[in-house]
Amino acid sequence: MDLERVADTTCTTGENPLWHPDHGALYWCDIPNGVLYRYDPAAADYSVVYETDDSIGGFTIQDDGSLLLFESSGRVERWRDGNVKSVIESIPREQDSRFNDVIAGPRGRVFAGTMPTDDCLGRLYRFDTNGSYHVVYEGLEIPNGIGFATDQETMYLTESEAQTIHQFDYDAVSGELTNHEVFLTTPDEPSVPDGMTIDTNGDIWSARWNGYALIRYAADGTELQRIEFPARKVASVTFGGGDYRDMYVTTAGGEEREQEGGGAGALFRLRPGVTGLEEFRSRISV
Repeated sequence: MDLERVADTTCTTGENPLWHPDHGALYWCDIPNGVLYRYDPAAADYSVVYETDDSIGGFTIQDDGSLLLFESSGRVERWRDGNVKSVIESIPREQDSRFNDVIAGPRGRVFAGTMPTDDCLGRLYRFDTNGSYHVVYEGLEIPNGIGFATDQETMYLTESEAQTIHQFDYDAVSGELTNHEVFLTTPDEPSVPDGMTIDTNGDIWSARWNGYALIRYAADGTELQRIEFPARKVASVTFGGGDYRDMYVTTAGGEEREQEGGGAGALFRLRPGVTGLEEFRSRISV
């Protein structure tokens, strides 16, 4: 399987790759540096499209094609063609934290995790389409990659430092999470699970921070495939391209390539032989 380095960035924490079908391009961010990138496969080139002094923990694509950026202190902003509009100024409980990995779900809600602080562990928020938000799960040691099963009735949530991927029954009508179970734990590995995506077979692809790898699991938790990368911190993964047969993978540690690997911080593309699905769009009132 050919692994192609399509953007030789040196991101500190390359995250949240997301294919934008309206633009025929992939967007991703460098969390602590507040940089939003775009890769155009037709031009085989990438560019910086937005920079902020804030951290960008993740983003979604809104119904109108704009991006919803989830930042520090619970801040949420809408970005469109370089113009930024505040949606939520801050969340009082998250003044010392930042968002870390977000996803839009069926019917336009958004789920977003926040980083632990000295005073408390991380939380998972649900943002409803009317702009309200609620804590739906807490006590998390770094909430990370989130994904929905192909039937939209199961939601997966990665808890990195606990080396655990959780699963919940998901009600797309109400947005409620119930019947929590542990899907997978990885205590025997030095690496931790990070970002994720799910293919049309229902298999879960989990990026492995400090593991030089992307791992594919069946819906019963069986490991099916392990793809090695020239970067120790494999951070996140998504499908893209017009037919969603391309897989894009972000990595971290670009400022320390001697220790982190020659591909640290870069964006990679491969064709794993399976197809992904277009990600859901957010419909948060702005």
